Amino acid sequence: MQDYPPARIRNVALVGHGGSGKTSLAEALLYRAGAISRLGRVEDGTTVCDHEPEEIARTMSLSLALAPCEFEGHKLNILDTPGLADFVADVEAALRVADLVVFVVSAVDGVEVQTRAVWRMAAERQLPRMVFVNKLDRERADFERTLDELREVFGTGIAPLELPIGLASSFHGVADLLTDTAYLYDGGEAVAAEVPEEMEAQEHRVHDTLVEGIVEADDALLERYLEGEAPSFEELEGVLAQGVARASVFPVVCGSATLPVGVDRLARFLCEIGPSPLHHPPVRVRAGDVEVEVAPDPDGEPLAFVFKTIADPFVGRVSVFKVLSGTVRPDDHLVNPRTGDDERLHALFGLRGKDHVELAQVVAGDIGAVAKLRATTTGDTLAPRTQPVVVPPLEPPPPSLSIAVRPRTQADDDKLAGALHRLGEEDTALRVERHPETHQTLLQGTGEAHLALALARLARTFGVTLDTEEVRVAYRETITQPAEAEGRYKKQSGGHGQFGIALLRVEPLERGAGFEFVDAIVGGAIPRQFIPAVEKGVVEAMEQGGVHGFPVVDVRVTCLDGKFHAVDSSEMSFKMAGSLGFREAMAKAGPVVLEPISLLAVVVPDHLLGDVMGDINARRGRVQGTEPLGSGEQEVTAMVPSSEIVRYAVDLRSLTGGWGRFSARPDHYEVLPAHLVDRLTAPVPA
Repeated sequence: MQDYPPARIRNVALVGHGGSGKTSLAEALLYRAGAISRLGRVEDGTTVCDHEPEEIARTMSLSLALAPCEFEGHKLNILDTPGLADFVADVEAALRVADLVVFVVSAVDGVEVQTRAVWRMAAERQLPRMVFVNKLDRERADFERTLDELREVFGTGIAPLELPIGLASSFHGVADLLTDTAYLYDGGEAVAAEVPEEMEAQEHRVHDTLVEGIVEADDALLERYLEGEAPSFEELEGVLAQGVARASVFPVVCGSATLPVGVDRLARFLCEIGPSPLHHPPVRVRAGDVEVEVAPDPDGEPLAFVFKTIADPFVGRVSVFKVLSGTVRPDDHLVNPRTGDDERLHALFGLRGKDHVELAQVVAGDIGAVAKLRATTTGDTLAPRTQPVVVPPLEPPPPSLSIAVRPRTQADDDKLAGALHRLGEEDTALRVERHPETHQTLLQGTGEAHLALALARLARTFGVTLDTEEVRVAYRETITQPAEAEGRYKKQSGGHGQFGIALLRVEPLERGAGFEFVDAIVGGAIPRQFIPAVEKGVVEAMEQGGVHGFPVVDVRVTCLDGKFHAVDSSEMSFKMAGSLGFREAMAKAGPVVLEPISLLAVVVPDHLLGDVMGDINARRGRVQGTEPLGSGEQEVTAMVPSSEIVRYAVDLRSLTGGWGRFSARPDHYEVLPAHLVDRLTAPVPA
């Protein structure tokens, strides 16, 4: 693949709801560009971008894939993103390096939930956007309905550049509204023709509306237009390109990725009106405590941002990066400011699915890959040692679902830590936590599909098989009233025995106060050196669990009195006395179980507010309030028992059809109702 200057590079992210045809469109773009000789099919597992076994088995994209190609003197870096909300981290990574976002929308299903979610993400970053209405060859396809929905959801910036010729089985071409030209397909390249007579009136009407909308953005062009002078195609295209780059105009083109019809037209639009990296605002980087801007200058100091890491079974860790400044060449040395390590970039290559395409260099604005960097992971910066600036890292989405895992065999246990570390380098949205109270290893991610993929990849790539179990909730115990008890530990087995007696009083403390030990011994009833042993015995008994087997909190324990033996008393005997005394006193002090309560914030469309609030009430939650967010959404905040939202990510998606999103964080503990205590199972000791 030859070198291209930044002005002729297009970094294009294909985004949209799952099943809208993003991967098929990437395949069709590669085919029309001549990068592949035949069209693969998602259903057959033969596409370039969906090459992982899990993707082939599920017939859907599960991770970000790259597919560079050359088209009419330009380099297109196509970033094919997954459509499931579980894999939003890969969408975030693509948006960080894309200069144009193409939303793939099904003409059958319309504007679906994930399309809206990603549009919101792109709008927050003020990224240029355009829309490809796909699947016009399918039954029930409706371009007009889809266009109306696009305008309703995304506003007046939606600007159709094409109309379909025919629909469903009769779809065979597109009408270009800028040039009043039809492009007809008969299994091969497009053939220019006159617009069909039956759609001339519609085409001219939409053409006039489009031209009026374009010229309004340019005062000189508008003045000439009002004087009756028709603007040229080149002038219209130039003004349109400016509007796209400013993210004020969102062109809509159409076609079918599987035929493929209209795909070559899309590729041409990407080259002609799509912004290059030079149109992207300079990247703000941090040099110490100072922020500076870096422009995509091929002659500047080399600076690269790693936005994706891939665990390749043959070459090891592959780091995929975008060059933000300068030109990166094989065997260059750059520094990772996070670690301070010097990284040597050996052979550079581009990724086309799983295939490596050798690159002589990677210029500013372009995307490349390198294998076997020592300590560089996703979100890291590669900078010159003389200017170790840092690009803001990627912020992984917070986990919304956890599963408890355990190694199936000892061999799996031996390899687990290293495998999880390597998988975490590749997937920053994946987290591993060892819960200190339930003693479970928790694998945390963004949804069921995300965690299922992680388990499958651990088994396939790293040879680690894990079993799953139900996530246990970290219940605790406390007391509701004072009580006293005497702990006696007497043991005689020949020689020195064990003797220790400690009289203890337990009292409840305020919620969240923890533990307090009071030494009230007078007159040497227990020698000073043994008092810490009593406290240690109490603490261990609290950690091992109270009446119901859960850790005990919010208790004051006072050591009132005791007895010792000059020969048989020891630290061990008073530790046991403290433990026994505490257990007996707690049983008499009105023990109760405490359950963790989470602060839950749920964002849903207005029409689903009642359903979500009813569901929260059914989970023993207490709604704290609602707040309108605009754009037809409401945020509900509530206090909900953590045990009721262990699988809330799955339940909310089912309840709202994917429209709802939430965040939850631990807030406090409350007494568990008595009728629910008997349902609990004490945690299994570690």
